[in-house]
Amino acid sequence: MKIHHINCVKIESPFGPAIGHCMLLVENEKLILIDSGIGLDETKRPNELLGKELVEITGYRFDENLTAIKQIRKLGYQPDKVENIICSHLDPDHIGGLMDFPDAKIHTSQEEFDCFNSGHERYIPRQLSHNPQIELYKNNDSVLFGLPARKLNLNFASDIYLVPLFGHTLGHCAIAFKDNGRWILYTGDAYYYRDELANENHPVDQLATVAAMDNELRKESLDKLRRVIRNNGQEINYFGYHDPNEFKLRI
Repeated sequence: MKIHHINCVKIESPFGPAIGHCMLLVENEKLILIDSGIGLDETKRPNELLGKELVEITGYRFDENLTAIKQIRKLGYQPDKVENIICSHLDPDHIGGLMDFPDAKIHTSQEEFDCFNSGHERYIPRQLSHNPQIELYKNNDSVLFGLPARKLNLNFASDIYLVPLFGHTLGHCAIAFKDNGRWILYTGDAYYYRDELANENHPVDQLATVAAMDNELRKESLDKLRRVIRNNGQEINYFGYHDPNEFKLRI
């Protein structure tokens, strides 16, 4: 398996710059995308498709060359070979690119999909309006790092798991798999900056608190993640979605 790390989002916020750290997994002719960033059409009509208020609040900056579809082509792959997209959760900056891969099957937790369909204002229904095939995961059938996990149904040699870390949204999950015998743990939005793992009073916690659908649950999940890193840190390459310094370390 070959792993490509791609940044599909640019954000300028009062807390500092942020990115959208997606991954492209390549195994023979099969491509799997982990989260999908901002979509191509959204970079061209952001106020119309994402909403002017959301754009202003988040500090999104748009460049179509950052979109997953453009970067996959630049890497020399055909976008229509992306058969599966795994979503940590369904926030707009994580799934805008789904529409650029209309034939890909989407994988996410049942709780997250239910949340998306609840009418909550944080989600943008249009981003799933192309009616993709969606496989949902409800049952914890595995254990990783002492945490419950859900093995994904993929036609892929490497096993990939959702690891529930709820709170940011009610179905938010990390994504875990092995590469050359070492675990990769993609933590999504369980934290924004890696420094939060060591600093419980990091300033960005204010933003995380406001953005969380269940802040107490978010803090519990972050504490679980801290324990995992403390106990298994030498065995795991871990990183989240938004930290640009982590991205520099992983590419």
